[in-house]
Amino acid sequence: MNDSPPLVSVISPAYNHEKYIAECIESVRAQTFTNWEMIIIDDGSSDSTFSIAREYAGMDTRIKPYTQKNIGIFRLAESYNFALEKSSGKYIAILECDDVWFPEKLKKQVEILEKNNKSVLSWGKAWLATADLSHKYALSPEDDPDNDLYFNRPPGKFLERLMKSGIPALTLVIRRDALLDTGGFLQDFGLPLVDMPTLVEMVMKGEFEYIGEPLGCWRIYSNQATKTFTTNMTEGMYSLFRSVIDRYPEICAREGLTMEIIDEYYQNRLVISYSRSGRYKLIRKDFKGARKDYIHSITHFGLKQPVWKLRSAIGIFFSLFNMDIEWMAKLIGHDSYK
Repeated sequence: MNDSPPLVSVISPAYNHEKYIAECIESVRAQTFTNWEMIIIDDGSSDSTFSIAREYAGMDTRIKPYTQKNIGIFRLAESYNFALEKSSGKYIAILECDDVWFPEKLKKQVEILEKNNKSVLSWGKAWLATADLSHKYALSPEDDPDNDLYFNRPPGKFLERLMKSGIPALTLVIRRDALLDTGGFLQDFGLPLVDMPTLVEMVMKGEFEYIGEPLGCWRIYSNQATKTFTTNMTEGMYSLFRSVIDRYPEICAREGLTMEIIDEYYQNRLVISYSRSGRYKLIRKDFKGARKDYIHSITHFGLKQPVWKLRSAIGIFFSLFNMDIEWMAKLIGHDSYK
């Protein structure tokens, strides 16, 4: 073990992650870079998540678990900022307790950040994987021919790309002082997440260091927050990026990001989000909720995304007969979330 103060503080929020937290912790303990601390914030789980975290803390003093009364995902910034206050690292890494890292992840990112003090964060690719990690079915992000884009050179260049695709949160390593300059982790516009509001501010603060290879696995399953609050996320990000035009008009003008582009993009996304939300609710057997989302997808946003509106119409049929649609997804070669 390395007895020096940790260079990296890993912030790991958890809620009812008993199926996954051991793999998550093991992936941190397997890092070839060893000068880290892992701060786990359990949001009042009703399962054995916190007990598992405490067992690991007994084996490894770098692991520091905390628990609290459940405050929910719409107050997630409070949990993140509590962990930030408890942390001492020069760099802040993010790893939610249902995801995992590959062993060289921290080593590569710390080395590159130590070489360039102008860069405010490092990020990279991640595999999207099934819940049991048995199948890696997509790699995010896709390669881009613009060498400066993923490095956010000059600061602000990545803004529109962030709006359309985001950054896999599990790949983030952020310079602590830059994060504190933004006020810590941010959460607004009714979003059930902290990464996007925080990253909008980081885009304006400095350059990034991008690693064009997979750094970990991001589990995708129907009950995770990104699937449960699909429409909240899209509606909230729509409001967030509309606010960016007012707050950073010069950078938006330089990068050609206009209100018309934002409206067009998110109105198309909302058709898809409501249709996908219907699908996730079918899987969870919330047939009434699924039907409501499918109808919203069809009846709003004009004639945008006709194929997705057709999918929603098919989804309504399935919801009326209390069926999910996953067998059809598999039949036509799409990935299932079950």
